[in-house]
Formats: sequence, structure tokens, C-alpha cells
Amino acid sequence: MTQITIVKTLPELQWRNFVDQHPNGNIFNTPEMYDVFLHAHNHEPEVWAAVQDDRVLALLLQIRINLLPGILRSLTTRSIAYGSVLYAQNQDGKDGLEELLQAARQSMWGTALFVELRNSCDMSDIQPILEKCQYSFVDYLNFLVDTSLPPDQVLKNISKSGQRNITKALKKNEFEIIDAHEPSQVQFCYNILKKTYANAQVPLADYSLFESAFNNLYPKHMIKFLLGRAEGQFVAASVVLLYKDVIYDWYRGFDRAFASYYPNDLMVWYILKWASENHFRMFDFGGAGKPDEKYGPREFKAKFGGKQVNYGRNICVYSSNLLRISKFGYEFLRHLPVRHKLGENNA
Repeated sequence: MTQITIVKTLPELQWRNFVDQHPNGNIFNTPEMYDVFLHAHNHEPEVWAAVQDDRVLALLLQIRINLLPGILRSLTTRSIAYGSVLYAQNQDGKDGLEELLQAARQSMWGTALFVELRNSCDMSDIQPILEKCQYSFVDYLNFLVDTSLPPDQVLKNISKSGQRNITKALKKNEFEIIDAHEPSQVQFCYNILKKTYANAQVPLADYSLFESAFNNLYPKHMIKFLLGRAEGQFVAASVVLLYKDVIYDWYRGFDRAFASYYPNDLMVWYILKWASENHFRMFDFGGAGKPDEKYGPREFKAKFGGKQVNYGRNICVYSSNLLRISKFGYEFLRHLPVRHKLGENNA
């Protein structure tokens, strides 16, 4: 048997087939998402693969994210694998994964504070390999909603308070949700998200990420931009990703001044109902925080009847001292005036 080779490029068809045919393949592992991040400001995607005899044994798509330029770059650059790793479900796949992670870790040394694998499924089978490669496991929750059921059953699975909010808002019939299909409408989505993230004191990616997502994913029916309208203006936005039979909650926000319309509840219910009607198996909420830390969105997400899972994350930290300095600086920047906040821009 030939030796395992680690490469940083793959023929697109071979790459896509590996992800499409893998039982745990997700949208964040695809060539399409590579292209999305490739054309987004401050995002640098890298694909790593372990191959043997023209077979892909393991795959890692990680995005190096630079929050600040110049001398502060080293204190704010991190690398995220939003879809974690994929490996062939056999010993060859595990061997390839170990070689891949060792090579990637050595290559990334000094270019990012840490690398984070965001697990979208149970990775307990390869935790020994991840730990050996210095990727430590941390608990991180998520909610997965079963949308294979009929819409009325999906609604029944929502908490009583959630059902009341949705039913009350639908009866009033004063809130309209539309599918954005033009670049100008994507800009409306971004403006709403920008305001939401500023209120939460959390950095939002540059507009170029959303523009790139629209250009690369919308023609392939792999994304939906939703806008909620009340009193003649757009007051809520939701961006979800579509891949195989799963919908991923990517970005969502609303204007708090219109909270009486229950825009957040309605936006989620709209996509759950649409998912059920269009034969999607699951809605992935994309994260619900660490179990031992207070996290406001967790209570909101919990009421939609999803299964709580703890697939966690695996993190390889390159410099614990620099990471501590970075976290201190991040908290400082969060509390500066809005025009100076980390991640804010004029888009």
C-alpha cells in the first residue's frame, strides 16, 4: 500500500464527492464554502487532505480569520474549522486524519492564536487522536430540531410559550417574511445584523462575506436570505445554509424596537415550517454555548423542541500567553464607542 500524502489542494470533483458521500459531510466542508470565504475580507481559507492511492482519507477546511491589521494581527488571528474534520470511517481514515492534523498543526504554528474544530456530530470515536495531536476537547452545546415531521407536529414540539408567541403573531397578520433574491436585499439583511451584533457587543463579519455567500451559494440553492417586515420596513433578518437534508442557522437578528411582533420567533418558525414542507430532515441551530456558562440565546433556542447535544469543540492553542492577552484586549475593545468596536465597518 502506498504512503499517505498530505496535500493542500484537491480536484474539486474529488473533494465534493468525498463530502457529499460522507455520512457526516456538512456544508462547511464543501468547495462552495471555501469559495465563499476566499472572497470575504479578512478570511483566508485553507483545505488540507490526506490522500492515498487517489482516495481521500481525511479532510480539514479551516478558515484563518484576521480581526485587526498590522501589529495587532498576531493577537487577533484565529483559525476555525466550522465543519470540523471528516475522515473515512475505517482505520485508514483515522491514520490519515492523524497525519493530516499533525502536519496542519505544525504549519499553522505562529500564524494564529489557536485552531478550533467545531464538531457538528459525535466525535468521541476520534478523541484519542485529537488529544494526541494537541486538540483538547471542550464542552459546547447545540440544538437539533427534527423537521422530518409534518409542520403541525413540528409546531406542537415547540414550548407552550413559543407556540403562544407564534400563534398570536400569526393571527395579527402584521408581520411579513420574504425571501431576499437581490443584492440590495442582502444589504438590508446585513444592516439589520450589524445593528443586532452592535447591541450585543459582538463583532460581525465584513459585508463581503454575505456578498460572497449570495454570489456563490444562492445560484446553487444552498442559502436563503430572509427579511421580516413590519410597519412598512425591514426589521428582522435570517440567513440559513442548505445542504443535503439539513438547514443550518447561520446569522439572525432583529430590531428590538419591534419586539412586540415576535420577529425572532416568527423567523425561526418560518424556516422550520419551510424545512418540513420541503423534506429537510433537520434544522441545526449552530451552537448554544458552554453548559457551565450563562448564554442568553440558549433559552430562546431551547424552546423550539430540538434535541440538546454536546458534540463540543476541539481546540489547539499555540500560545496560551498571547491568547490571554488577546482575550483581555477583546473585552476592552467591546466596550469602546460603537464606531471603534472590533469588527465594525462602514459597509
